[in-house]
Amino acid sequence: MKKQTIWILTVLMAVTFMGLLSMQIFYMRSMVQMRYDQFAQAARQSLLATSVRLSHDETQRFLKEDLDNVESKTIYGQYLGEPAPRLGGVRYSFTTSSGLEADLTIKGQPAEISNLQTSSPLLGLNRNNGAMSRRMSEQFMQQKNILDDIIVDIMYQASNRPIAERADSATVVKYLRQELDTLGLNVPFEFAVVNNDGTPVYSSQGYKAGADDSESTFVQVLFPHDGPARSHYLRVFFPTRKDFIFSTLPFIIPSFAFTLILLVVFVFTIITAFRQKKLTEMKNDFINNMTHEFKTPISSISLASQMLQDPTVTKSPAMLSRVASVINSETRRLRFQVEKVLQMSMFEGRKATLKLTDVDANSAIFNIVNTFKLTVERFGGSIETHLDAMNAIVEVDEMHFTNVIFNLLDNAVKYSREDVPPHLVVTSKDLEDDRLQITIADNGIGISREDQKRIFDKFFRVSTGNRHDVKGFGLGLAYVKKMITELGGDITVESHLNQGTKFIIVLPLSKS
Repeated sequence: MKKQTIWILTVLMAVTFMGLLSMQIFYMRSMVQMRYDQFAQAARQSLLATSVRLSHDETQRFLKEDLDNVESKTIYGQYLGEPAPRLGGVRYSFTTSSGLEADLTIKGQPAEISNLQTSSPLLGLNRNNGAMSRRMSEQFMQQKNILDDIIVDIMYQASNRPIAERADSATVVKYLRQELDTLGLNVPFEFAVVNNDGTPVYSSQGYKAGADDSESTFVQVLFPHDGPARSHYLRVFFPTRKDFIFSTLPFIIPSFAFTLILLVVFVFTIITAFRQKKLTEMKNDFINNMTHEFKTPISSISLASQMLQDPTVTKSPAMLSRVASVINSETRRLRFQVEKVLQMSMFEGRKATLKLTDVDANSAIFNIVNTFKLTVERFGGSIETHLDAMNAIVEVDEMHFTNVIFNLLDNAVKYSREDVPPHLVVTSKDLEDDRLQITIADNGIGISREDQKRIFDKFFRVSTGNRHDVKGFGLGLAYVKKMITELGGDITVESHLNQGTKFIIVLPLSKS
């Protein structure tokens, strides 16, 4: 898959995901806001219903308590078969449509009253008698005025009573609980009754003063007809409002959880696609380099074998020796390249099989440097050593340890600057905690900061490594990192462009 195609798919998937996530967030916010509004409406209705029920209770109580007293002031007598002291009349008791019991006294002479009782279903009223109709209208208006006076007297007396008596806490809790349960708000609450300046008259134990400004607090005026100066308010705080609302939306958490999983899978897929693309490019580069590396020794061996078929070559011992030398040299070179390719098997997650022995690192490095010195001098360079470690005995696989040092020295020569002869410095010194530090520094082209993060990756080669005069498969440093890690050590790099590179190896000393 082309890199451009991967980017197009990435953009499309990102836009689709962002659109889906935006729609989901918008829908969730709308649902939560709707639940908040429903909760607020139900809470306000419950508080209003509680206030109305308290007002009804107070009115009913005063009617029952003061009815006899009011009757003694407004009704002069009751019909007992004898005329009243000043004005005769008949008293009728009835119940209104709203459930209020009341009395009505009809004034008149006994004979007239008797006719009223027998002439009509409605209080015996003879609708054809105009005088009696007017008398009844006047009587109705008089009774209505009396009832208005009673109500005004009740309101005046009630507003003078303490609010704790008019709306005791037990009744408030009872009515609130009933009204909330009726509307489906089975949630705990705390409440307080305050006067018009906000001073609490009484409150529940869990009510806090700071809850007055909370969005979970609702306010309802008690007894609205008392007037502004005598007004009292019921404040109700719902501490678990948010939990209750989100409990009615159980799909929110799973929805966001699945969205998060989708996001992780999306990011992982994109990263994997780019890694696979990069790995493919590295493998292609590896195949190209390997083909080039194998082509030269194979061509040399093929040419030498053709020369052996020439009779003049076989008759010349000197020429025959030279051809044999070429074949031997190119065969070793080909074997070395094959061994490097076989090292790939060590990067498949399997632990390497090592033959650990105690090795004097100073002595091993000295021998490697002496062998490699000819290669450096061939490029007009030099190599120096400062093996200052007093204790350099490490437990390593000698063959792999030698390959590690050789690979680092070989890279130092291959990536040298064209205008400056290569100069290599190899050092060793003791560290604390029974560790040995080995450094290999050069004055080559250096490594950029971005490439330093990946130089130990398999098949990775810096951009300069693609030049024809620099051979390799991109496995050398990956092999070095693998071996040092298997030996229980660590390797780091310090480098600056056009100034050189330093590899620092730290290995634990042998315990024996």
